[in-house]
This record gives sequence, structure tokens and C-alpha cells, in this order.
Amino acid sequence: MTSTDPPATGPPLGAPDLVAALRSTVPTGSVHTAGPEFTRATTLFNSAAETTPHVVVRCVSTADVQAAVRAAREHDVAISVRSGGHDFWGRGIRAGGLVLDLTGMRTVHIDAEARHAVVGGGALSSDVVSAAERVGLTAVTGTSGAVGMVGLTLGGGYGPLIGRFGLAADNLLGADVVLADGSLVRADAEHHPDLFWALRGGGGNFGVVTSARIQLHPVPTVVSGTILYPATRTRRLLSDLGEILHEGPDELSVDIGFLPGPAGDPVVYLAPTWSGDIGRGDADDGPVRALARLATPMTAEIGPVARSTTLAATDAMFPVGRRGAIRTRTVRDISEPVGARLEHGAATFTSGFSAVLAHDFHGAATRRDLDTTAFGIRRPHRMIEVIAMWENDGRGDTPHLDWADTVHEALAPHSLPGGYVNFLGPDHPDQIAEAYGTNTRPLLSIKSKLDPDSVFTATPLPERTNAPAR
Repeated sequence: MTSTDPPATGPPLGAPDLVAALRSTVPTGSVHTAGPEFTRATTLFNSAAETTPHVVVRCVSTADVQAAVRAAREHDVAISVRSGGHDFWGRGIRAGGLVLDLTGMRTVHIDAEARHAVVGGGALSSDVVSAAERVGLTAVTGTSGAVGMVGLTLGGGYGPLIGRFGLAADNLLGADVVLADGSLVRADAEHHPDLFWALRGGGGNFGVVTSARIQLHPVPTVVSGTILYPATRTRRLLSDLGEILHEGPDELSVDIGFLPGPAGDPVVYLAPTWSGDIGRGDADDGPVRALARLATPMTAEIGPVARSTTLAATDAMFPVGRRGAIRTRTVRDISEPVGARLEHGAATFTSGFSAVLAHDFHGAATRRDLDTTAFGIRRPHRMIEVIAMWENDGRGDTPHLDWADTVHEALAPHSLPGGYVNFLGPDHPDQIAEAYGTNTRPLLSIKSKLDPDSVFTATPLPERTNAPAR
């Protein structure tokens, strides 16, 4: 263990003794209260998430995590877990607390024959996909490579392979978890099955996942790209697209949204991903290129591409360091009223970096019984992201936050109960209360048994158990 950092000033109750305890008990990691490593660990994707912890433990082994959890509990200091640092709400950092920095645990081990990957708790989605591609496989991830693989998976994990292989959570095969008392358990279908159930969609609220085993699939290359249409054709485009996708194959997922266009006017954004036979997906008369003939596109860049390339493209659209906020809704489909609300939101963008995106939930993801995982909805739907992103321009944060809240509220009458837990924040208790539907009661029961003191609060949990069926 190493540490050369001076202690922080004004520590919370219990923190000075905590730092001393960490320095004497963390076996292989390092302890930081200031300096470059402290700054790196507390710098998040969203620069508007401005929170300062008291101490960071850069963990490089499960034993480091166990020692840090025990010390924090003994000294009554709050714990948070930082992996990718990509959460808009900044929940990887707790004010005055202890940060378990897992970025030193980014290992990825591929078993090509079994089509499994064992990934460290700090591995990014791009780490896993890049490693799997080298042996002709891929992992189910979201659209961004910079997102932590474990955090994405624990909350559900929408992504472009959802129709064929389900959620990222559906592809979790097992996990090593440090519980609130510092003990280590293995959770899978045979060991601690209740915990394993909760980890698949219940969020990072049950312990620290130091290692996860995930299913891989033989699809390193997809047919994907970007199609942009003028927003003047929005209503007809969304109607025609809805008809195409209503009976679409599992292999085709299409993200839909609005972005600020090159000239400042909003544009309709389609991001198709075909995960089936490449020849069929890339054919001129195939299902992907048909999406570029709904009208006259401004641009249509489609073709076979490695999945790592698609993840990097999204990361380039949303770089680290801007200020941001996110809101989420779930809708049955992009109906005319929903489309009108999205179109109006795009027409009132307050920044050239914001976006409104709708992610597809269909196919394999809908064919699991609701009670097989903690994830709260299994019917076909669209998960909407209202993303406000901005740079310091002298106007402050308020106009951008107001825009996000306005679009969010406009969608409320047309939305299903709840929302995607990875994007829900503390300001939306009604959505949190409904997020897990009929899975709420068993989820809270497991939480009360494993972590009755709520040591782990990575994503919000409901406070009541009478949520309706989904």
C-alpha cells in the first residue's frame, strides 16, 4: 500500500481515524486525500456533478475493497463506488465520504470456447468489447464505450444488441460481491440466487461487484451507422419508421432521436444496428438501408463496422468534461403525441450539445418472464433520454436544466410508470416508486437482508412496495 498525500481539511466525523485505519489495513491499493490520484478519481464525466469526498482508496484487489468497506463501516463514513464515472448524477462520489476507486481493476479475461468473459469491477464497456473482438466475439453493452461495464449491467443495460440477446443484465452469469460487512460471496444461479436475481437490474445497491462473468456472442461486426433527416419531415418519418419496426426482426435495433444539426436547426437522428448476417444487413434492398429511403436524408453513412468503432463514435459525441443533466421516460412507442413532444423539445434546444434519444426495447429482451430478473418492465417500449449538455457560456446551468425538466414533464402524460433506474435521480420519487413494478417487494426484501443500513446506494430504490404490474 502506498500514500504520499496530505490529509484533507475539515474532515467529517470519523474520517481522520478512517484514513489512518485505511493506511494500515488496505493490503495492495493506495489511499489518497489530495493530489493527482485523488483528482483523477474524483473527476467525472459530468463536470456539473460537483461533489468532494474525504478519501479515495484506489483498489487493485478484492482484498482492498473488503478492507476499505470494513474500515468505512467501523468509522461511520459513507461509501461510494467509482468505476467508469459516467453517471450523470455523480453517484460515484459521496460528499465527505470514502470512494472505492475500481479503475485499477480493469482486467478482462476471455474464454473463447465457452464464450464467457470475466471482467474486473473497473472495466469499461470498451475494454470488454475490444478484448472479445480479438477472438471473434462481442459483449452486450450500451452505446458508449466509456461507461463502466458492471454499473451498466447492474441497472439493466439497454443497447443495440437488445433485440437479439436481451439486456446487459440478461447476460450476467455470475459475480463476486463484497457485502456491507466486508465479506465476499459469489452470486450466480446456484450460489446466493436471491442476490444474483437482484444484481440483474436491481442496481448497485447490494454490494461491490469486484468481478463479473458475462455471456459473449459471435457478433464482432455489425451493420450500423448514422442517418440524418431534416426535422421538417418528423411526423411522417416517425410514422413510417414505426410501421417498419413494428414487426421488425430481432436482429435490427434502431435508436431514434433529435440532435442539433450542423446549421443549428434540429435534425432527426436514426442509428440502426443489424446484428444478423452481414450480407443481408448490408444489402441495398436489406432492412438497414431501407431506413435511408424514408425521405431524402441529409446524410446516410451505413456499413459493416466493428462494435468497438460504434462505441467510440458515441464517446466522441459526448466527451468527458461538459456540464450535463439527464431525465428519462418510458413510452410504449413513438406515437404522434410523443413525437410532437420530442419535436418541440428539439426545437427549443438551449445548447448545441444536447439531445433527445429513444432506445429500442424489443425482441429477446421482451421474452423473459418479468420475475426472472429484478428489471421492472418486459413489454416492448422505448426508453427516452432527455440529455442536456452544455459548456460554460456565462448563462449558468438554469436554462439547460429548465429545458430538460420541461421536456420531461411534457412527456409524462404519455409515459408508462417508472423509468430507467440508471438515469433516475433523487428529484423524481414518483418514477422511482414505480421503477420495478411487481419486482419491488422481493427486491426490497433482499436489500433489507443483505444491507439493512443502506451502505450501498448506487441507484435509487423505492420506499414502498405497492407498485402496479408492468
